[in-house]
Amino acid sequence: MALMNDRIARVNEILKREIADVIEKFSLSEGGCLISVTKVHASESLRNATVYISIFGAKEDKADAIMKKLYKLRSDIQHEVSRHVILKYTPVLQFVRDNNMEQGDRVLSLLQELEDGEKNADE
Repeated sequence: MALMNDRIARVNEILKREIADVIEKFSLSEGGCLISVTKVHASESLRNATVYISIFGAKEDKADAIMKKLYKLRSDIQHEVSRHVILKYTPVLQFVRDNNMEQGDRVLSLLQELEDGEKNADE
């Protein structure tokens, strides 16, 4: 079982790198936003994979449009990945928005505002 988990972990990393490269080639990150693949979780059968996408620097409607584009391009992305990653099955990709980076940035900005407020109160 440990060998299977190690193999899936390696496949996840390879898929993450290749999917990120393919997404970059399709130039989806227009308007100054940053699209990144934060992680990939392939099923044990390798027939399906969930791709976690972070979209940084885009408003909500723009991020939704990018996610829709990803789904429209899903078969093209899968085809490109299959050319570079040789597996018995090319996994069917499911894209999920990962908001962790945005939430972390929001927390940091709130902390910065609190710190600035304390400095102003001390003066």
